[in-house]
Amino acid sequence: MDYLGELRRELDAFGAALDGDLSAPVEHCGGWKLVDLAVHMGAGNLWVVDAVREGHGDGYDEGAAPRDRAGLKAWYAESADALVQALSVDPSAGAWTFHPPHTVGFWRRRRSQETLMHRWDAEHALGAPKPMDAALASDGIAEVFDTMAPRLVAGGAATRPERAVRITATDTGRRVTYGPGEPIAELSGTAEDLLLVLWGRKPRDTASVTWAGDREAGLGVLAGPLVP
Repeated sequence: MDYLGELRRELDAFGAALDGDLSAPVEHCGGWKLVDLAVHMGAGNLWVVDAVREGHGDGYDEGAAPRDRAGLKAWYAESADALVQALSVDPSAGAWTFHPPHTVGFWRRRRSQETLMHRWDAEHALGAPKPMDAALASDGIAEVFDTMAPRLVAGGAATRPERAVRITATDTGRRVTYGPGEPIAELSGTAEDLLLVLWGRKPRDTASVTWAGDREAGLGVLAGPLVP
């Protein structure tokens, strides 16, 4: 997957949302408004620049961001450009990361997924979320189970599943199994709907996804938490 291309597109789409109502509440991000989400995104971009170029994860700073529209948009755009430039090196090059692999490639994928989800959050706050790219959303499903959930288990914030659930994206055909042994249930739907369910943007029994097998046990496996 061309993560840099996907990242650039999603960064630009998020930036375009900043022409909207910056006081709009962001439903799935606590008490944040769109302005707060923009600050979070720009600071995160710069944090990853330091992770790549300076080899540390310190100094996550949201305090330096301007809050007026013109200043915020310019600051965010500069952070997006800096991020893409920092990641435009050999993806196998070493970098500080919070989970293996400790490479630039990790951040290409992670920031693509972070920006995809928060672009959707921003557009949803404005009342018109655009569709997610199915391949990128499908990769996001895989990232939940190969990176985000294992990180929470390793840190003690979640327990290791005792049974397995299969997740099937009906539009891409990609399947992921989470947990040991044969799956006791299967959750299927479009990659976008599944990713929104896994990240808590839609309920896990929403009508846009389909359960087969032992649904209640499957819901227990996915209770997680799976993501921060």
